[in-house]
Amino acid sequence: MQNICCILIGYLFGCFSPATMIAKRKGVDLRAEGSGNPGGTNTMLVVGPKYGFTVMILDALKAIAAAKVARWLFPKLAAAGLVAALGAIIGHVWPFWMGFRGGKGLASFAGMILYFDWPLFLLLLLVGMVLMLIVNYSFIAPMSAAVLFPVFAWIRTKSRKVFLVTATASAIIIKKHWSNIGKALRGEDVRVREYIRGHLLAKGN
Repeated sequence: MQNICCILIGYLFGCFSPATMIAKRKGVDLRAEGSGNPGGTNTMLVVGPKYGFTVMILDALKAIAAAKVARWLFPKLAAAGLVAALGAIIGHVWPFWMGFRGGKGLASFAGMILYFDWPLFLLLLLVGMVLMLIVNYSFIAPMSAAVLFPVFAWIRTKSRKVFLVTATASAIIIKKHWSNIGKALRGEDVRVREYIRGHLLAKGN
C-alpha cells in the first residue's frame, strides 16, 4: 500500500506541466507544433532556449520534490523516494488531464537520478553530451543514461527493488525516445551541432 501511495504522490507531481503553461502564455500549442510533445526539448525548439531550459529544470524538480515528500511520509519504506520519482515520470508521460498524452519524461528522469546520486547525474550528463556531439543526434543522451542508470544503481545498492524501479523508469525513457532513432536514420531529427551553431551560439553573438 505504501508503494502505491508513493506512486500516486509522484504521479500527481508529474501531471504538473510547466511546458504547457509557458507555451500557453506565449500563444503556442506544443502538441500541434514541433515534435508535438509538451516537454522541455519541444519548448526549446518552438518557444525558445531559455524557456526550454526553464521547463527542463521544473520537470526535474517535480520528480525531486515528489521523492522528498514520499521519503518524508514513509521514512521506513526502502526506496520510497525512487518509487515516487518513478510515479512523477509516469505522470509526466501520461497525465490524466491531458488525455494521457504528455512529454517524454527525460527531465523528470534526470530529477530521479539527481535525487539518487548527483555525482552519477553529472557523470551520465557528461557521457551523454560527449556522445551527442559525436553522433550528432540528441536521442543518444537519454538512451545512454537509460542503459547505464540501472546498472550503476544496482552496483551501488545491490537492491533488487532499486534495480526494478530504476529499470522501469529507464524502459519508459527508451520507449518514448525509440522513434527518434528512426527519425535520425531518415535525417528528420534535429542535429545537435547544427542546432548549437544556429541557435545557441548565434543568440550569444
